[in-house]
Amino acid sequence: MEGLVIRELAVYTDGRGWLAEIFRNDETDYRAVMSYVSMTKPGVARGPHEHVEQTDLFCFFGRFRLYLWDNRKGSATFGKNIVHDGGGEAPFIAVVPPGVVHAYKNTGDSAALVLNLPDRLYRGEGRSGPVDEIRYEDDPGSPFRID
Repeated sequence: MEGLVIRELAVYTDGRGWLAEIFRNDETDYRAVMSYVSMTKPGVARGPHEHVEQTDLFCFFGRFRLYLWDNRKGSATFGKNIVHDGGGEAPFIAVVPPGVVHAYKNTGDSAALVLNLPDRLYRGEGRSGPVDEIRYEDDPGSPFRID
């Protein structure tokens, strides 16, 4: 899908546990401006929604199914959808550009974490602007469905 990046992270393990580099500015032109972490319970989904301007860099810690639909009319991959299963012992990142509808579901049997490093501030400076989201979760006519 045009502009989408999905990459398993290199995990470095020792007697204390493990470490994985999520983001390095010497490996990408992407620039995060904030970060947040969320916990998702087993069997629970978040989304689907899309952003008009924001790109998300998600890092998944746990078992997740990631759903993606290219909703960008000018894109070479317009209308394409991808379902990616990943996580567990191999955390992964996904860089999701604006106009790509996305959702994810915890497919594991325990709570799992997602770290997001978006390139836009939520509701802008001082949280005083509009929310850059088009939400589809409660739209019964939405073509963006998850199982």
